[in-house]
Amino acid sequence: MIQIDRIKEKLNLLKKRDATHSIFGASKHRYLLNRPLTPYKVEKFETDNGIKLPIEYVQFITLIGNGGAGPFYGLEHLENSLFQDLDYKRTDSLLNPSKPFIHTDAWNMKFEPTVEEDENEVEYENQFAAFQEKYYDPQYMNGAIAICNFGCAVSLNLIVNGEEYGNIWTDDRSSDYGIHPTHELGNKDRISFLNWYEKWLDNSLSEIDKPK
Repeated sequence: MIQIDRIKEKLNLLKKRDATHSIFGASKHRYLLNRPLTPYKVEKFETDNGIKLPIEYVQFITLIGNGGAGPFYGLEHLENSLFQDLDYKRTDSLLNPSKPFIHTDAWNMKFEPTVEEDENEVEYENQFAAFQEKYYDPQYMNGAIAICNFGCAVSLNLIVNGEEYGNIWTDDRSSDYGIHPTHELGNKDRISFLNWYEKWLDNSLSEIDKPK
């Protein structure tokens, strides 16, 4: 619980120091958190989806808040974490955390058409459409829940099923960078939820303290 208490203190400090909401995304979440969830609601989500959420994440959403202030555009409600696209939340486009996450290393695909666009535009577009369908196959994000919106259809995801259980991964396919362990906050190694959140706090406090 020491890290939870430390995170609370740092978040309160950041809120005081960044009164103008100059940190990226702060103008949206304004350092506010939603009401924490009850253990019952967390357990129901787990039962409904056939998973067991990482304990660090459960501690956060039951003791600190269920979404709100956080990296980039903030943390999502647990209730929103199954949407594949956090910009356009559609009930017919959901993640499936009950199946294992298949990645253990960064993954990407490259579009390699057999014709040039100016040679055969129709065939080129057909091949690109087939590539897009394969590239965005939902199976590539099985075993994850979406916890944070980076913007531009890029999401940060907590792995809840598979070898990478408990780590944060980025779905960066909309920028053609594939799916990879998150490194947007400057970490080089795998990072778990509370360490990721605290690193955002530390980075933000350092940015606020820089001489203007």
